[in-house]
Amino acid sequence: RAFAAEATSEKINLTFAAPHMAFYDEAEVNQVNVPSTSGDFGIMPNHVPALACLKPGLVEVFDAAGSQTYFVSSGTITVNADSSVQIIAEEASLLEDLDIAAARKGLEQANSQAASSNEDERAVGEI
Repeated sequence: RAFAAEATSEKINLTFAAPHMAFYDEAEVNQVNVPSTSGDFGIMPNHVPALACLKPGLVEVFDAAGSQTYFVSSGTITVNADSSVQIIAEEASLLEDLDIAAARKGLEQANSQAASSNEDERAVGEI
């Protein structure tokens, strides 16, 4: 275990991927904020090593160019002593790529199906 006086890394080496694509591949970033099942937290260089489960929410990545925000559904976060971080998400999308109107329409449709008296239709809506 490294102590603060021994820590030398000034950047995080971030790998962030979902099954359909890798958003970052060992990229140098300044900070990452993540939603975890044990509470949201920020990761800075030389963060204490940690393992956590992602909960649905927003991952924010800060680098020299600014910041990017992603929606994640679930997954895992690994923070290592060498300031490398791996985020593996079940589903992830750049927040600006999401269509809120389409999401609301899909939610309304699923809620309607879940309230159906037809058992098959109700099962589909609950999923």
